[in-house]
Amino acid sequence: MRLPRPHTLRARLTAGLVVLLAVSCAAVGVAAVVELNGFLTGRLDQQLRETGVRFPASLEHGVARPSDHDGDEDGDGDTRRQTVGTFGARVVGDTVTNAAVVGSTPGAGARTVPLGAADERTLAAVPPDGKGHTVHLAALDDYRVMAVRGRDGDVLVTGLPTEPVEATVHRLELVAAIVFGAALVVAGFAGALWVRWSLRPLSRVAATATRVSRLPLSSGEVELWPRAPEADPRSEVGRVADAFNTMLGHVEDALTKRHASEERLRSFAADASHELRTPVASIRGHAELALLHPGPVPRKVVRALERIEAEASRMGEMVDDLLLLARLDAGRPLERLPVDLTRLVLDAVTDAQAAGPGHRWTLELSEEPVTVPGDAHRLHQVLANLLANARLHTPAGSTITLSLERVDRTAVLKVHDDGPGVAPDVRPRVFERFSHGDRRRAEGVESGTGTGLGLSIVAAVAEAHGGSVGLDSRPGSTTFTVRIPADDE
Repeated sequence: MRLPRPHTLRARLTAGLVVLLAVSCAAVGVAAVVELNGFLTGRLDQQLRETGVRFPASLEHGVARPSDHDGDEDGDGDTRRQTVGTFGARVVGDTVTNAAVVGSTPGAGARTVPLGAADERTLAAVPPDGKGHTVHLAALDDYRVMAVRGRDGDVLVTGLPTEPVEATVHRLELVAAIVFGAALVVAGFAGALWVRWSLRPLSRVAATATRVSRLPLSSGEVELWPRAPEADPRSEVGRVADAFNTMLGHVEDALTKRHASEERLRSFAADASHELRTPVASIRGHAELALLHPGPVPRKVVRALERIEAEASRMGEMVDDLLLLARLDAGRPLERLPVDLTRLVLDAVTDAQAAGPGHRWTLELSEEPVTVPGDAHRLHQVLANLLANARLHTPAGSTITLSLERVDRTAVLKVHDDGPGVAPDVRPRVFERFSHGDRRRAEGVESGTGTGLGLSIVAAVAEAHGGSVGLDSRPGSTTFTVRIPADDE
């Protein structure tokens, strides 16, 4: 099972602080317990050396009893001077001949201890080196014992229980666990507050970066007003904040220059389109006037004048489209009047049938009329451009379906055809200006001329109405979907 990893810097620093403190507390606790255990064991060994072998020596002639002589020098049979629980044993060879322990009641003397075979082997294995050794006796408990050689070639073993030492050590462990646990809790809480306070400047930088990331930077005038608050420049956070603010300044300057360049380009396109309308109309008028000449005109001249009139008309349409796009880019508002989108669909399909009699045209309309607030002329231009695009890019005999429905508070308009589809390399830029697809990708597709501005106008008008346009295309199925906010029912 993997423990959850903290994700924020604040959580990681706090967790690291708590872990380091826990390791330190554990090291201190272990060192204290080991040192105390060693100290108390040493005291126990010293007590064994002071006690000597008087008690096990008194067991040679039976179990010792309390002596009636307080001044008994040799200590034979004296248990009054022995600590309660003192153990004594006499070992001859590998056999324990006598074993007793001082009773826990004053004046009770010593009692014989029935040792098992395992206990006898344990005692026989204790080296007679006059040093303390810890052993476990099944008949008693853990004991600290010391063995020395007797005068009769035997080994005399004296022992004291380790239970007082163990109790003291366990109590220290409990106290250390409680104290260190409380210290960890308090340190963790205080550390979290300290880290939070220390990282406040970095949190402000992160909050500023989040606000900047939510600003629309793709187009239009951009003002990167948020700035990270100033901090101590000598600290790492202060240097990060200063570098971040410097970077925002550079980005703002670049965006300002880009916006100014876009404004100049829009102004140029609008002015050029506006100025070109007059000469284009003049050329077209002169061509029409020349065609109305009553006298005989050579056929080649007539053909040239007709081409001049056609190209002038096409150039006029392009100029009008460029002027419309320039005005939409500049944010010039459109009309916001109720528009019966159902009627516009019917009129647009009627016009498309006249322009493309070789295609099959179908309609899918909702029972109730769909009304949207907007500019009727521009919305009709959207429908006309979508239907013309479907007609020009599909072979004769293709089926083009125009559907309109209301979904919640949105009018959804779809133009679907079963033609060859849009080429994969064209799809990403299909709504860009002057984007041309390969009209000859399928046999029988009309090769007429176009400006490459139709779909870009569709996208711009839809966005100006607060809507959007999308494309879903594959061989045999292409669908353009326009969504525009509708009036409340």
